[in-house]
Amino acid sequence: MKVQLEGITIMSNDVSRLAKFYREVIGFPIVVEESHYAEFENNGVRFAICSKALMADNTNGHHSFIEERKGQAFELNFQCESPEIVRDTYNDFVSKGATPITEPRSMDWGHTTGFFADPDGNIHSIFAVNPIATVDE
Repeated sequence: MKVQLEGITIMSNDVSRLAKFYREVIGFPIVVEESHYAEFENNGVRFAICSKALMADNTNGHHSFIEERKGQAFELNFQCESPEIVRDTYNDFVSKGATPITEPRSMDWGHTTGFFADPDGNIHSIFAVNPIATVDE
C-alpha cells in the first residue's frame, strides 16, 4: 500500500495572527479563511493552519492539542533560485515582521541558508543551492 503526503497543517492558538503572517510576510494567497482554519494557495502539498481547540474537539480532547507546546516541532523550508534572492527575500520577510534568527550564509552542505521565525515561534529556513564554481581550463 502506498500513501501520499497531501497536506501540512500547522496547529495554532491564534489562527488569524498566523494566517496574516503567512499571507502578508511570506506572500501566500489565502483560499479559505475562517476563525479556526485557514488554507493557502500552493502548488503540490496543501498548506493550512488549524486551531488547536478545533483539533482537540475532533480528536476527543487529545492531550497533544490541549497541552502547551515546548520547543521546535517542525520546520518549513523555502527554496529560492539563488543566494542573492535568499538574502533579498530574508531581508524582506524580516522587514515585514518575521523574527530574524540567523542571517543567510553559505553552509557546509552547499546551500546559502538563513533562519527566521513566525509569530508562534516556529523557526523556518530559506535557502538556495550554491552555484558550483567552474575552473577555466
